[in-house]
Amino acid sequence: MSERGWRRLTVQGWFVVVLVAITILIAVCAGIGAITLDRTNRLSDQLTTRVSPASIESAQLQKALIDQETGVRGFLLTGDRSLLQPYDDGVAAERHSRRQLAGLVSDRPDLLAGLDAISARAEAWRSDYAGPLTRERADGSVSSGAVEEGKQAFDEIRALLERQNDRLADLRARVQEQLDQAERTRNLAFVAMLVVFPVAALAMAVLLRRAVGRPLDELRTASRHITAGDFDHAIPARGPADIREVARDVDLMRLKIVEALGESHRRQVLLREQAADLDAQAVELRRSNAELEQFAYVASHDLQEPLRKVATFCQLLEKRYGEVLDERGTQYIRFAVDGATRMQVLINDLLSFSRVGRVYDDRCPVDLGETLEKVIDDLSAAVEESGARVERPAELPSVVGDPTMLGLLWQNLVSNAIKFRDPGRAPVIRIGCEPAEEGWLFSVEDNGIGIEAEFADKVFVIFQRLHSREAYSGTGIGLAMCKKIVENHGGRIWLDTAYAGGARLCFTLPTGPHQPRPQIAAAGTDHEGNSS
Repeated sequence: MSERGWRRLTVQGWFVVVLVAITILIAVCAGIGAITLDRTNRLSDQLTTRVSPASIESAQLQKALIDQETGVRGFLLTGDRSLLQPYDDGVAAERHSRRQLAGLVSDRPDLLAGLDAISARAEAWRSDYAGPLTRERADGSVSSGAVEEGKQAFDEIRALLERQNDRLADLRARVQEQLDQAERTRNLAFVAMLVVFPVAALAMAVLLRRAVGRPLDELRTASRHITAGDFDHAIPARGPADIREVARDVDLMRLKIVEALGESHRRQVLLREQAADLDAQAVELRRSNAELEQFAYVASHDLQEPLRKVATFCQLLEKRYGEVLDERGTQYIRFAVDGATRMQVLINDLLSFSRVGRVYDDRCPVDLGETLEKVIDDLSAAVEESGARVERPAELPSVVGDPTMLGLLWQNLVSNAIKFRDPGRAPVIRIGCEPAEEGWLFSVEDNGIGIEAEFADKVFVIFQRLHSREAYSGTGIGLAMCKKIVENHGGRIWLDTAYAGGARLCFTLPTGPHQPRPQIAAAGTDHEGNSS
């Protein structure tokens, strides 16, 4: 592989190359070991199962032939037929040994040829000398010349046996030498493997260290320099392809961090300047709010004082000159008194609306159940007069907020439900509560005249009224104040346009820190207008 090809390798590629090299090395060593072991086993099997048994059978064959010659000679000398028993046994043993020996040396043509020669000469000796001589001896006597010829013929068999034994001895020596050589080769191969494996493992470890480990160390060292704040330290891109890619990405990140730090320093300078401006504006805003609060307080008293005078003197006019004034004059006086009274109410509502989130902005745990209970007690007269029934959960959660504003929230919602009741039936007001993703979801629903869906947003706008003052009194600030209170506490409020049979207002309040969400009791508490 060229240098360019090596540079394209990733860390995984390097490990694959090393694993392939190790696999090839193991395969080569295993092949060499298998070959040497197979050769050693084959030579050992040949020596123990063929060559050595062949030598033993050759000796047995020689013994069987000598037994035949000895038996014949003893019979010829003594004429005792019992001495022919070794001859008969030797013939049988010869045949057996010949078959065994022929099977053992079947792959050796020279040994087979020698065996065939011995068998042929032994058969000729038996047919030409042993058989005739034994018959002649049984009939009388045997000439010494015939016995000598038989002895010479058997000496030829002995010579053939010796040559056969020499060949078997040579074969055994060669096989033993080959076995010894194979064992030495096997031992050398295993010793070489024991040396090659550690050397190869060390070489591959050094290769991986140089190709992978060192670039990773350089990358880690450079990254620590950058972590320590030396953002001008360049990241070296060396090693496998993926490590070089990581190094380039980290270096690019370093450059972007340097650029971002520069931009951050510029923005910090700008933010300090803006913070100084904001501090000045905050001081000015606090001064303006203080003046506005003082103006609102003065305006409420200064505006209400003339209105009180107008209402008082108009009432005095009606009282003193009521007999003089006609019906129209009396009506005009009442209009003036009503206008002054409504102006006072409007001023007070505007003051309360302006104080939401400014004057009334406490943050403490508020038990909404107790707050609602107090509001219902305060509205007990209106509840009793209208015959309303208020259904509420047995328990309501606690939230973090302003107790006064949350009480005002309940008061506006419950009083609206009583005010905008259906003339044909007694009001039923249901208050619900359940856990929600935003914290707690509350609902106040009634069976009153309801609100059309097209006015779902308009009802929360200040001074927006859906009915005339003659039909329903009020300034049109109630729901706008509810919206401001809920939003100031981090929630939201809306009209449930899908609800039929009255109006249903829903709002959410966030759960306070470290406050679990209790299970809301299904059973509720009713407050009826006919209660004492």
